[in-house]
Amino acid sequence: MQGRRLIAVLLFILISGLVIAAIHLQKNSDALWQIVSEKCEPHQRAAGMPAPCQRVEPEEGYALLKDLNGPLQYLLIPLAKITGMESPALLQPATPNFFAFAWQARTQLAARRGAPIADSALSLAINAEYGRTQNQLHIHISCLRPDVRHRLDQLTPALSSRWQPETLSQHNYLIRTLTLPELAQQSVFIRMANEVPDARGELGKYGVALAALPDGRLALMALERNWLLLNRGSAEELQDHSCRILQP
Repeated sequence: MQGRRLIAVLLFILISGLVIAAIHLQKNSDALWQIVSEKCEPHQRAAGMPAPCQRVEPEEGYALLKDLNGPLQYLLIPLAKITGMESPALLQPATPNFFAFAWQARTQLAARRGAPIADSALSLAINAEYGRTQNQLHIHISCLRPDVRHRLDQLTPALSSRWQPETLSQHNYLIRTLTLPELAQQSVFIRMANEVPDARGELGKYGVALAALPDGRLALMALERNWLLLNRGSAEELQDHSCRILQP
């Protein structure tokens, strides 16, 4: 028993150190918010030019910014100050349906590439509260990892509109299917709060990802943070920003 307690204490110390180190390594956790609020949106209002963002959509409430990491990765960022998964604003019906807008914005990747990209190669991801580096909500629009694509293809016949546990990238995910109309009709954040036990008050513990399935449905994937397994809830782990899936 004492041995187990000692191991638990050592793990806690290790994890705490990693978290503290990560926090100290963050140069500016408000960088995305400053770009959107101080540059993209004002530039759009003043001259109709959203630079350094690629798009600013005032009616839908978001900006689209090319991420520095990867040839095709984009970020969808709210124009309102919303820190991330833990924000109560995400559970308000009046809040824009950011995940639906992000899936629509996937065409930006094909435009930058100069060639069509199959939906099977694409994905969305947002990280948990302690699995991110920026304190402004942002959805990663990027390529899906090839091994994750293969695993989802295998799982497709068994997936349904009910949440079920499955292993992706060596982590335990909850997965359910969505249709495109369902994605548009209800925010995935509200859906999770209503359907995943205990998630409503702890949404900040979750990372969320979305990818297409071979039969036309979408896979909604939720990753709960688990410190003991060194899992920070970073659903971005399912993505490959180098886009190997597009290579011949």
